Amino acid sequence: MKLLTFNENGLQQLGVKTDSGVVHILKALQKVEAKDSSVPTTVHQVIEGGAAALSALQAYVNAVLAAGESSCILDEGSLTYEPCVPNPNKIICVGLNYRKHAEETNAPIPAYPILFNKFNNTLTGSGHDVPLPVKVTSKVDYEAELVIVIGKEAKYVSKENALDYVFGYCNVNDLSARDLQMRTHQWLLGKSCDGFSPLGPYLVTADEVGNPNDLSIRCIVNGEVRQDSNTSDMIFHCDEIVSYISQHMTLTPGDIILTGTPEGVVLGYPEDQQVYLKDGDVVTIEIEKLGSLTNRMVNEQA
Repeated sequence: MKLLTFNENGLQQLGVKTDSGVVHILKALQKVEAKDSSVPTTVHQVIEGGAAALSALQAYVNAVLAAGESSCILDEGSLTYEPCVPNPNKIICVGLNYRKHAEETNAPIPAYPILFNKFNNTLTGSGHDVPLPVKVTSKVDYEAELVIVIGKEAKYVSKENALDYVFGYCNVNDLSARDLQMRTHQWLLGKSCDGFSPLGPYLVTADEVGNPNDLSIRCIVNGEVRQDSNTSDMIFHCDEIVSYISQHMTLTPGDIILTGTPEGVVLGYPEDQQVYLKDGDVVTIEIEKLGSLTNRMVNEQA
């Protein structure tokens, strides 16, 4: 199932993408009676409700489509996307997690996952402009990444069972101000500017994605493919990442984990060939089965 969050009159609404269009769940509930009173109305209710919530939601979507209530089925092109996971409790990131990316930046292959964090101020949806904070940085880089969305509380889980705790996956652009990132040994400053984590457009359930460790992943800037790889190049795969993090902290439903970026970032070019993102650049992240996430970069206004 493909879930999304969109903005309607200033409120976040849950939608489900279907072949007929996007089912507006809250509007549908006002017109088509639900046999199950537990139909969730937000993405976080779906995540926290687990298999039962997903089953109730799927059954209800099927009923809405069968009823032919067209007023509840929206044209996706008319929607204003919000982050597909609007309010994660934790945003955990894995750095240098693709072998070829580590090599292009002349970094040693890490022995353990390199973890850092971002905050909710970085979240935005597909189609939104991302402000380039030109007062403080001139080196904003793109990073196509697969996101793991946690579905069940996880602590001390084994690698073998780790994917059982995953609700689904989505795209993110882990934008990075390289000059700020490298200013100190801590990367946080360069990763946490406003809008630096466009997320979406869809949250795709794990059953629909299948093996997360074998997905094509691309970044396209102004129509030019800059990153073109596969999640199989990860140093630490998704099951290892979830297990490792869970040894040190409790993961809760709705937490998101950014799993690293492949080669092809601006930082990996020779210094005299580095051209960082600028006003008007359009960046698209595409991961197999997860759709396309597109944002335009615009100079931040004072």
